[in-house]
Amino acid sequence: MRRIAESTVRRLSLYLSFLEEFETQGTDTVSSEALALRGRTTSAQVRKDLSHFGSFGKRGLGYGVPQLAERLRSILGLDRRYRMVVIGAGKLGSALVQHRGFSERWFDVVAIFDNDPAKIGRALDGITILDVGRLEEYLGQTPADIGVIVTPADPAQSVADLLVATKVRAILNFAPAQLSVPHDVALRNVNLSLELEALAFTLADY
Repeated sequence: MRRIAESTVRRLSLYLSFLEEFETQGTDTVSSEALALRGRTTSAQVRKDLSHFGSFGKRGLGYGVPQLAERLRSILGLDRRYRMVVIGAGKLGSALVQHRGFSERWFDVVAIFDNDPAKIGRALDGITILDVGRLEEYLGQTPADIGVIVTPADPAQSVADLLVATKVRAILNFAPAQLSVPHDVALRNVNLSLELEALAFTLADY
């Protein structure tokens, strides 16, 4: 499969969210111009993004909203459910576990782990917090698709190594650490401080 630019994938996700809004409004067809207007891009860009994956819609008629939404879900891999484990039951990890948007988008948090005895055994949104020492055992018996690391920097790499060893092939990393994973493991880093600093730059008077 040829490599698709990350910016294209992000726009496809936006198009899908717009299409789902159109569906709830009872809209049957939509033009590339309408999608472009919502996404603050151009109709040519919309058509180019979609052309990577085949032919969509009919000239002069636009795109069938439910049909295009279904195709985009398939392209984005959103036609199946994904099992996620969260490592780190601090404030951010707890907020992620309780975020309703994940299950609505077919991402199911199935387990959460921590090393704090005061947290282990407690229920968080119906999920019992497990000892991180059981992570390898758990994943050996109950495979997961995605691992979410919400730990301090020091243990993050060892957690990532364990996830890789237990065949987890996608990692979302919130820890303030640069992780090393094999080329066949998808890694996404979320650094909230960097994002805030980028916003601060736009506000700076220089």
